[in-house]
Amino acid sequence: MSLTPLRRRAAGAALCLAALLPLTACGSDDDSTGSDAKTRLTVLAAASLTDVFADVGKAYEKDHPDVRLRFSFAGSQDLAAQVRAGAPADALVTADLPTMQKLRGDVGQYATIAKNRLVIAVGEGNPRHVRGLDDLADKDLKVVLAAPEVPVGRYSRAVLDGADVHVKPVSQEPSVRAVLSKVKLGEADAGIVYVTDATTAEDRVDTVAIPDDENAVATYPAAPLSASRHEEQARAFVRWLTSPTAQKILRTAGFQRP
Repeated sequence: MSLTPLRRRAAGAALCLAALLPLTACGSDDDSTGSDAKTRLTVLAAASLTDVFADVGKAYEKDHPDVRLRFSFAGSQDLAAQVRAGAPADALVTADLPTMQKLRGDVGQYATIAKNRLVIAVGEGNPRHVRGLDDLADKDLKVVLAAPEVPVGRYSRAVLDGADVHVKPVSQEPSVRAVLSKVKLGEADAGIVYVTDATTAEDRVDTVAIPDDENAVATYPAAPLSASRHEEQARAFVRWLTSPTAQKILRTAGFQRP
């Protein structure tokens, strides 16, 4: 039996809620009711922000004791799909401008909070002796890339096309963290990831630099969601991400200035 439009919308909302269940929370689990009420903000953020936003969340809550942040990390394309489906969230941070710009009407004014660059991640000790982009065309090399709809996947293909390097990846992953995981586990010989992601696994992977004139710059915009139940607080969080405190945290993690 086919679903009525109302039931389809209800089913979509349920799926969005399920997608947001594995959240990373900062601070305590205080209720948003009562005399000591805390406002809970749910932030959808690009997977490459997973580690640094743990520190961002702690610093923000220290400065704003009346707010508790919860993060949901995924590829930017998956986050955008959640927003379009009406996921209950308050702010969005993507790893590229096009994804944010396509959500016009679903987001408020965005601010660029950071930039990033690409690097080739290889196994510890670089056992396959990868020296640069040209080596990724070796048919005997297992190379993994992010899928084309993922920002880092688009950046990677732009870099490879610019260098006239043709790669047939053994897999195309849904996020930069999935690419990194394949290399960490030895399921791939090499993969293209953000510099900051490789830094989080420097005890498990080595890196091969991509020259600046061949590299791509990833831009991270942040915006409050139009459907947020805490619009004022969501705007405040986005503004804070451009503050000296937040920018210092991002710089320390290896992100570049906006």
